[in-house]
Amino acid sequence: MNFVFISPQFPHTYWNFCDRLKRNGVCVLGIGDTPYDNLSSELKGALTEYYKVESLENYDEVFRACAFFSFKYGKIDWIESNNEYWLEQDARLRTDFNVTTGIRADRINNFKHKSTMKKFYADAHVPSAKCHLASTFEDALGFVAEVGYPIIIKPDIGVGASDTHKIRNEEELAAFFNEPRHVQYLMEEFIDGELFSYDAITSSTCEPLFESMTSWPPSIMDIVNDELELVYYVAGDVPEGLKKAGRATVKAFGADRRFVHLEFFRLKADREGIGKKGDFVGLEVNMRPAGGYTPDMMNFAHSIDVYQIYADMVTSDARLFPYPEKEYCCCYVSRRDKNSYVHTHEEILAKYGSKMVMCERIPEILSGAMGNQMYTAKLENEAEANEFIAFVLGH
Repeated sequence: MNFVFISPQFPHTYWNFCDRLKRNGVCVLGIGDTPYDNLSSELKGALTEYYKVESLENYDEVFRACAFFSFKYGKIDWIESNNEYWLEQDARLRTDFNVTTGIRADRINNFKHKSTMKKFYADAHVPSAKCHLASTFEDALGFVAEVGYPIIIKPDIGVGASDTHKIRNEEELAAFFNEPRHVQYLMEEFIDGELFSYDAITSSTCEPLFESMTSWPPSIMDIVNDELELVYYVAGDVPEGLKKAGRATVKAFGADRRFVHLEFFRLKADREGIGKKGDFVGLEVNMRPAGGYTPDMMNFAHSIDVYQIYADMVTSDARLFPYPEKEYCCCYVSRRDKNSYVHTHEEILAKYGSKMVMCERIPEILSGAMGNQMYTAKLENEAEANEFIAFVLGH
């Protein structure tokens, strides 16, 4: 089996996907824009061959790299980056090389355009916020008249909470439309809810081979826009309501043979036309693993290896990894250099060092969303996680 992995060096933990695929007997072929000598030793050891391109943005160059691999190794069975930024290019490559494992070009817009996602939520019988494509100030006023303030305005195609705005009044709405805009934006009614994600690895029949829940206490939009500390945790158990909504969404989108990251709000109060307090409301789908170190946090929380489960899905379309006897709560807390805190770095390590599973500086390219310094601990339960959060972030 030939698996072409696009940009296997970023994020740097993705060498684990390549390593487990190799262990399963897969010929793993990497295409990236990083010089070979700069790849980690782990990634080098997992790749059968690596093809460096000058730019992954240059489709012709990436196409030629795939063509070279196809000529040298035979038919390509998989093309994947597991990276939001390259999903559209992945789909185009699959179409051009007749790769049937994964999303192809004729379906990719279903997963990239937030406005298009609404139809599939409806098919899944999962409620979602009302939306309207933003065009003019006058048109926006009509949408506000229907749903009221505040509203959310964000790019129809976008990653995370980048360039997302909470509009509270007509003055802020006018200011938004007075700025030059070069992409299509989407307006949504504001949903007052807690943010959760349903993360899963799916089989060829869209059945979950692995399921996990992540709780995001602060709004990701607020973290990015207000430069707050990022705090979140992966819990050992998935509530039945989230399982039901997540599984239905996976099937409606036809998200087969993928690692998926689906975002939901849990309503804080009854919302007319949406649902009752505690119901899960669809926010958006991401047809790739959760960002940053979250896959590793899933491993710590569930006492498993998601990279191996993914590789087994690729090679056998089944879960071969055993189910754990005990699960934990894995909590990530970041700090920002510009802020001051009660407890020093050394005090944090002294108190939680035995439970710390990751502790490192965040690359500058990711620091806007993830902070400058991160601490990740494997804890017994959510109560202990809350104590850890309070200790690290005490001001």
